[in-house]
Amino acid sequence: GNYKWLWDEGRRGRNQDARLMFFFLATVNTPAMLLKMVGKGSQYALISTDARGQYFDGSATYKFTLPANIPAQDFWSFVVYDPQTRSELQTSAAFPSKNSKRDSDMVYNDDGSIDIYCGPSAPAGKSANWVQTVPGKSWFALLRLYGPLEPWFDKTWRPGDFLKLSGAQHF
Repeated sequence: GNYKWLWDEGRRGRNQDARLMFFFLATVNTPAMLLKMVGKGSQYALISTDARGQYFDGSATYKFTLPANIPAQDFWSFVVYDPQTRSELQTSAAFPSKNSKRDSDMVYNDDGSIDIYCGPSAPAGKSANWVQTVPGKSWFALLRLYGPLEPWFDKTWRPGDFLKLSGAQHF
């Protein structure tokens, strides 16, 4: 895509759904967020469903794996949002997020990948990699790459799927 939101270089018009979703979430229209600028700017990936296509349930626990060598020159972050307000999800935690600069206590796997857990309470022994959610409330997430590198753009690096570990689906 690009900041003009065109289907087939404009021959089929504008992709209004994608444009509206982006405006609703980011409330801006900047070419820099959609251009390929290796090592500069930022790229965001939005996810709202698990590996089975079910919307996220704040009562359930999920595991999300970021493979080794996350392609971010500066840093990466993972942030959980409220779909009704498009603001960060309000929880008892200081931040509904994990950040490779701020959260130096996160535990990486032996192969360099990292597992992020989302749920109302941290799985045993996983609190350093846990993002709190709210029971009975849906949510969505953004993976943000600051200074995105070539493996992001050429898609040789891809984040894993969200695997539902426990909890009932209420929606």
